Amino acid sequence: MIPLRPLGFGEILDGAISTVRLHWRSVLPLTLGVGAVTQAVSVVTQHAYTDNGRLNRLTHEQNPSMHDIVSAYRDAYWPTLIGGLLMAFGVLLVTAVLTTVVSRAVFGWTVTASAMWRDARPRLPRLVGLTLLMSVGYVVVLLIAMLPGILLIAAGSDDAGAALTVLGAIVGSACVIWLWVLLSLAPPALVLERQKVFAALKRSAKLVRGAWWRVLGIQILAALLAVLASSVAQLPFAGLASWFTGDSVLTDSGHPGWTYLIIVGVGQAIASAFTMPVMAGVIALLYVDQRIRRESLDIELAQAAQAQQR
Repeated sequence: MIPLRPLGFGEILDGAISTVRLHWRSVLPLTLGVGAVTQAVSVVTQHAYTDNGRLNRLTHEQNPSMHDIVSAYRDAYWPTLIGGLLMAFGVLLVTAVLTTVVSRAVFGWTVTASAMWRDARPRLPRLVGLTLLMSVGYVVVLLIAMLPGILLIAAGSDDAGAALTVLGAIVGSACVIWLWVLLSLAPPALVLERQKVFAALKRSAKLVRGAWWRVLGIQILAALLAVLASSVAQLPFAGLASWFTGDSVLTDSGHPGWTYLIIVGVGQAIASAFTMPVMAGVIALLYVDQRIRRESLDIELAQAAQAQQR
């Protein structure tokens, strides 16, 4: 599936897409299930908590305060942020499970759904624990960075508190991105090396150290391509939802309707079923690539492949 040598971005992306294309019977049921669950929760959250009323009124105000701007965007988009976090959780979980598929595909072996689950099931509790720990950890880091601004708002300094909250969100997001890249190879390490949760996190940090910018660049390029493909796939569903309901995300009432959200959610679930495994494959192959570069894994893989052919 991949050349047994240090990989470029094109080879990593091609390997991830080839894995999905050749093993779609094993991969798509898992990713479609995860996408359906995450989108169902996202739809309920957006319907219950999205409020675009302030954002609509903000367009008619000439000199809105910083507090009004932050509050308007918070009410309109924080449920979308929750949906993004759920999707990130799904990608982490799928990455860990699909690492088995990628590791077998490197040798050109056929991977069945039963074999995938047989390999992943013993490590499933640790996989879930790792995914929860990483997801919650990122949220906690972001909240800690925003906490001083939130406390100022609670004390009555609305404008200063809102400005500090925005600054904290920027700093916190930078810290989350740094941690996300540093720990992104933990799921493959946990599965393939049978590591425990914290040992897998340390292993990821060790593999990424010194190659942080390269790992970030590859993941950003892969994510941009995935977002582009996902947007194209979702476009017909968004158009159908708007035509069928006459609705949109920015409704006059401030709350998007059930029908609109469900149709758009179906499109997002279908799109994520195809983009999620590609992102998972990129992370798994990044793990393989970093081990080739640092630990001569390509020699071990070549020896193992030759042993299998005898």
